[in-house]
Amino acid sequence: MDLANLNAFIAIAETGSFSLAGERLHLTQPAVSKRLAALESQLNVRLFDRLGREIGLTEAGRALLPSAYQILNVLDDTRRALTNLNGDVSGRLCLATSHHIGLHRLPPLLRAFTRAYPNVNLDIRFLDSEIAYEEILHGRAELAVITLAPNTAAPVLASKVWDDPLDFVVAPEHPLAQKPDITLTDIAAFPAVFPGGNTFTHHIAQRLFEREGLAPNIAMSTNYMETIKMMVSIGIAWSVLPRTMLDEQVVRLPLPGVQLSRQLGYIIHTERTLSNAAKAFMALLDTD
Repeated sequence: MDLANLNAFIAIAETGSFSLAGERLHLTQPAVSKRLAALESQLNVRLFDRLGREIGLTEAGRALLPSAYQILNVLDDTRRALTNLNGDVSGRLCLATSHHIGLHRLPPLLRAFTRAYPNVNLDIRFLDSEIAYEEILHGRAELAVITLAPNTAAPVLASKVWDDPLDFVVAPEHPLAQKPDITLTDIAAFPAVFPGGNTFTHHIAQRLFEREGLAPNIAMSTNYMETIKMMVSIGIAWSVLPRTMLDEQVVRLPLPGVQLSRQLGYIIHTERTLSNAAKAFMALLDTD
């Protein structure tokens, strides 16, 4: 079975599009179609149903997908194991990270790593933490530095690196900034801009309101913390931001007895062979 054809099959299945699969693989759409046709001919089955512009896996395609992941993962693990034998820290390291961590936590670590291991080719992918988790789970990234989920199940293993306190914030001229004593009830009465509903940070804040029988007035949502800060700073909403992002553009709202925090760290797949490069980066994170 040709591995290039198998990679094309997986890319189409994951993106739901021949053109998007081509972008991921740096191929033209006809080249992707040719690889899929070759795989279907070799297996003598149709792997996708094509209904106009919509495509979906056939029963045969759904049966092949987990085996395709397994074949490529075994090959990657074997390649890493053989490369690790010489003890060199080199080769490619596919690292997934969230935009916030990539901007605010990783730069000094990346600088130190690239200086210590110049022969490592870093492939850094900026993704939402929840998507990065899936990248690890399916073997598309070797290491992910993300906001950790409250609970992580095998085969994914999570290691905490940083505590990340969260604060309620508004613009200096916001009405809440003028009140001497603030409660969650006061905050819930005003519009908020929140991280997307699928994010770990959203769930942390949402649960705080639910425990008090309240519902935040979420007027807008975006997964980019820098965008949330900008929207707060112009006075149109309040939000919850990492304390490391606070400056003169926003004002922290003190809430007695309320302490919000999330954990940042890295995750790996325990059933995969880690490269020497991944182990070296993990060692750097563990000492930060």
